[in-house]
Amino acid sequence: MTSAPTDPTASGEVRGYSLAMPVRFRGLTQRQGLLWRGPAGWAEWSPFLDYAGAELVPWLRAADEAAEQGWPHAVRSEVPVNCTVPAVGPEQAYAIVAASGCATAKVKVAERGQTLTDDLARCEAVRDALGADGHLRVDANGAWDLEAAERAVRALDRFDLEYVEQPCLAVEDLAALRVRLARAGRPVLVAADESIRRAEDPYRVVALDAADVAVLKVAPLGGVRAALEVAERIGLPVVVSSAVETSVGLAAGVALAAALPDLPYACGLGTIGLLADDVVTEPLRPVGGMLPVRPVVVDEERLAASAMTPEDAHAWRDRLAQTRALTSEAARA
Repeated sequence: MTSAPTDPTASGEVRGYSLAMPVRFRGLTQRQGLLWRGPAGWAEWSPFLDYAGAELVPWLRAADEAAEQGWPHAVRSEVPVNCTVPAVGPEQAYAIVAASGCATAKVKVAERGQTLTDDLARCEAVRDALGADGHLRVDANGAWDLEAAERAVRALDRFDLEYVEQPCLAVEDLAALRVRLARAGRPVLVAADESIRRAEDPYRVVALDAADVAVLKVAPLGGVRAALEVAERIGLPVVVSSAVETSVGLAAGVALAAALPDLPYACGLGTIGLLADDVVTEPLRPVGGMLPVRPVVVDEERLAASAMTPEDAHAWRDRLAQTRALTSEAARA
């Protein structure tokens, strides 16, 4: 019988961080979360603020796994990753890709307040930086309706898309888009992210033939082992992606990618550059498009420098305590 995870809030061992994001990404200009250390290592709990109630429970299970159990056996010592290009102008997009050393780039599209023309210019710059042999994927985070998605993907495919990630929110629309693109002679692969990690039934994308690729994030799925189970059951090629964590949280994503039997695509784990700093001695920063599979060690000076305000720390601790209570209730049910 597995013992209940130690509650770090009871002993005051939880540490809060607050790190700036130099370039706005998915509406964020600051990343916050809580860290604590357990017998197996450091854990990060940093659910986005639009997650609430029962949605927070998997994030806590993932953190408890990191602190109490550690990771499954790795079958590889390094993981290929893409660079991530926020909704920036073409010149900055080119510079990000050129400096990354990655052969794959994921480009944010459908940003609020921008147009398809902006997306086309950004993707053109990224393709120029990658060269003809590089892989270019785009992520709309479900911002398009079906009609807009079809128009946008057909236009963006002039840059030879590897796949389009979550073009629409509804699983039904993803399925319909795949059919429309195939009929138009543009069978661009569709990857599902939100339709898996925020769905009551993550396997609906398979039932409706709505996706070609599954994007898996460890924390919202409940941990590395839970994500491995999803990967096995869903039966699609998997891309492991981050939730814009520090290297403590990224280590869980790397552990998942390292444990998967097959890894046909570069993973979205090279995101530490989206943060102004980190909290570990040696950040998980890609070199030559690869991340090493290794543990991380928290740097006390960096962690102290990134400390939350007392008000934010209190709010996050309350949020954690409420989620811990929900987790206990779920375990008793």
